[in-house]
Parts: sequence; structure tokens; C-alpha cells
Amino acid sequence: MSTKEDAASKAPHVGLYVTCLVDFFRPSVGFAAIKLLEEAGAKVSVPEGQTCCGQPAYNSGDPTDAAAIARQVIDLFEGFDYVVAPSGSCAGMLKRHYPQLLADDPVYRAKADGLAAKTYELVSFLTDVMGMERVKSRFPSRVAYHDSCSALRELGIAAQPRKLLESVEGLELVKLEDSEVCCGFGGAFSVKFPAVSAAIADGKIRSVEASGAPCLLSGDLGCLLHLAGRLAREGKKIEVRHVAEVLADMTDTVPIASGR
Repeated sequence: MSTKEDAASKAPHVGLYVTCLVDFFRPSVGFAAIKLLEEAGAKVSVPEGQTCCGQPAYNSGDPTDAAAIARQVIDLFEGFDYVVAPSGSCAGMLKRHYPQLLADDPVYRAKADGLAAKTYELVSFLTDVMGMERVKSRFPSRVAYHDSCSALRELGIAAQPRKLLESVEGLELVKLEDSEVCCGFGGAFSVKFPAVSAAIADGKIRSVEASGAPCLLSGDLGCLLHLAGRLAREGKKIEVRHVAEVLADMTDTVPIASGR
């Protein structure tokens, strides 16, 4: 067996959980995730049968449908070494909430625990599991980074994206006051309480403007779509991107919500 074949045989097999928002609104994030994972030395597969993680049903008080979706996801990703999602929100659902959701299911509780143990958000997987310390990317801009609630509070992700961003050529990471404060999206929250949601988003936008950064990054597309939409409606020119696109040197795609 050649050295190349031997390395390939030892590469961890990652099942990429694409997420609904990436699939429907920003496929470039999925392609960026695949590039980063392969550059880190992983073998990547994208199961075609994957669907929503069940979080909307779960958060809306429908545990029955959420549990049915969870079982489907567990079965689909059972054979992989790791499951990786470019979203702290969806990764948090699989990792933190599936075991709770299926706690009374004698068969799927153990399977949920197994899935939880091997599920990671994309950037944390690159740094914490694959040991990635640098990326080969160039993005000559000042950027601010927003910590999504799920990534920060459920998964403890904060230093990992900043570490890799500091290795991007030409990028200057500036301090964002209240970076850990919610963007106001919250899934169904933004539908149920639109005025409150918009007010929270406006507070986040004021912080971004005060930072002087012309570009805002985050690891959760829900946050980014919410803030980019608000910025566009207010006529503000701040560029919004998913962190994976910058780390993968795949910024040819127009910024989120631009040109609308």
C-alpha cells in the first residue's frame, strides 16, 4: 500500500450534516466545510437522506415529531466516525438535546448518546479533533466575529474560530463589544416576537458599526441571515459571511443578503 493510500485508510470518516439553512440559502457554506475538512485530513461524505435536525419542532413544544426526526438522523449517521455540522445550533441539537429527547426510548437513548459523543461543530472539530492550527486563506479586511448562543453556551465554542481567523492572510480581527449577546433570531422567537427580535438585532448591529469592521462573521447561518436581512433593510453596507467561507478561501460568492 502506498503512503497516500495508507493515509487515506487512516483518515476519519466524517458525515457532514449540512443543515437546512445551508442547503436552502447558502450552499457555499457546505462546500467550504467539505474543503476545510478534507484539508484537515478527513474523508467526507454527505448522506443524501438527511433532513432537518428537528429543532423547530422541539422548540415549538412538539417532542413527538422532534423525536421521530431524531431517530431518522441517528440511523442515517450511525456508521460515521464523526458527525460535523457548520452550525452550533444544529450540532447542539444533536449533541445536547437528542439524549434528553430520547431519554425514555430504550433503544434510541443509547444510540443518541453515541451520536452525541461524535458530533461536533465544524470549526471546533477542525481545531479540537483534527489539530488544525492554520488555514491557507487570504481575506484582506477588518472583521468582527459574533458568537452564536448555541455555539457559545451549549458547546463552549469561542476561542476556536478566532484562532483560525488569526491565521488568515490580510485579515484583522477586531473586538466586538457584547459579541456574546444574542442576535435576536432565536428561530421561532423572531416570528412570535418580531418587534423584540428586531430591537435585539439593532443592538447587535450598533455594536458591529462601533467596531469599525466592514465585515461580520459567525458560525451560525441563522444568526447571519437574521442580521444580514436587517442590515439590508436598513441600507447598511456591512458585509456578512459565514466563517467557513473565509477560512476555506471561498469568498467569491456574494455576501449574504447583498444586492437585495
